[in-house]
Amino acid sequence: MNLNYSDEQNMLREQVLKFCETNYAFSDREKILESDDGFSHENWKQFAELGWLAVPFSEDNGGFNFGPIELTVMFEEFGKSLVVEPYLSSVVMSGTILENSNYSGKQALLETIIGGEQHVSVAYAEANIGYNFLDCVTALEGQSDDLTLNGSKTIVLNAANAQKFIVLAKHADSLALVLVDKDAVGLAVQNFKTLDGQTCGELTFENVSLAADAIIATGDEAKALFNQMVEVATLCISAEAVGAMTASYQKTVQYTKEREQFAQPISNFQVLQHRMVDMFIETEITKSLLIKATLQLDSKDLEATKTISALKVQVGKAGKFIGQQAVQLHGGMGVSNEMSIGHYLKRFTVIDSMFGNTQHHINKYATL
Repeated sequence: MNLNYSDEQNMLREQVLKFCETNYAFSDREKILESDDGFSHENWKQFAELGWLAVPFSEDNGGFNFGPIELTVMFEEFGKSLVVEPYLSSVVMSGTILENSNYSGKQALLETIIGGEQHVSVAYAEANIGYNFLDCVTALEGQSDDLTLNGSKTIVLNAANAQKFIVLAKHADSLALVLVDKDAVGLAVQNFKTLDGQTCGELTFENVSLAADAIIATGDEAKALFNQMVEVATLCISAEAVGAMTASYQKTVQYTKEREQFAQPISNFQVLQHRMVDMFIETEITKSLLIKATLQLDSKDLEATKTISALKVQVGKAGKFIGQQAVQLHGGMGVSNEMSIGHYLKRFTVIDSMFGNTQHHINKYATL
C-alpha cells in the first residue's frame, strides 16, 4: 500500500496552506464570523478561481476528477486555520449527491457551484429523530407535477446563503431527495449561529408545491446517495479535526515554551510534557485512522463504512481530550475569545455532534 502523497496532492496542500497563512489570520476569521453572511465572498471567489470548488467533481461535470484523498488534504489544512467558508455544505455534501445522481439538471447546477455563483445546502436533520436521519417526518406527497412538501428541517448548514436546498423526505413509504428553491412559496428560513459561530438555519415547509423535475432521486437510489454523502462528509470533518488537533498541539507547545514560572519555561515541567506527549499521540492515532478510512473510501472498499465509524469515535474522544488539555495549559486565556485555542475546542464539540456523535458511532460500529 502506497502511503505517499502524489506531487499534485502535495501541491494542493501547499496551495491551501499558503492561502491560509496569507489570508486567514485569526483576527480575519473573527471579522468574517461577525459579518452578516458568516463567510467571506472574496475568499469564496478565490476558492473558485483557484479551482478548489471543482476538486471532487468528474471532468464531465467540469471538475478535476479528484476524490477523498484530495478532499482530506484540503480539510486538514482548513482545520488548522478554522476556515469557515461553506465548502462542506455546498461542495462536499450537495456536490456528492448531485455528482452521483441521475438527476437531469445536475450538470448545470454543478457548474454554478464550481463557479462560486450559487450555494446549495442539504436539509436532512430533524428534531426528535436523533441521528436516524432516514426516519424523517418531512413528507413529499402527490404524484407527477402535483407534489407538495410539508415538514421541517433543522441544523441546515449555510442556510442563510443557500439559493437552493436538497431536502430528504418521505415519499410513498420510501425516501426522496428533492430540490427546493429558497424563494419557494411556503418555505420559511430561520437563521441562527452554532456553538462555534458558524451560520445555520431551520427550514419549515408548509404546502410547498414542487414539479416532478424537482426530484433528484427516490427509493433505494435516494438512500444510497444520502448514505454516500454522509460518509464523504464525515471523512472531511474528521480530516478537519485532525488539522485542528495538530494546530492545538503545536500552539500549546509553543505557548509553554514562552510562558515562565519559577524563572523557567513551563515546558520544562515534566507533568506538562507528559500531557503534551499524550496530545501528540492522540493526534497521530487519529491521523493514522484517517489515512486508512480515506484509502478505503477511495478504493471503494466495503470495510470503509466501518472504518469511518471507528474514525468518528476516535475524533470525538481525541478532540475532546486535546481541546480540553490545550485550554487548560493556556490557563485563563484559553477560554478568552481573543485567543484561538478556545475556538478549536468549540469546533471539536461541533464536529463530534455532526453526522452522529461518539456514542452513536460506537453503537453503529458494533452492528457492522
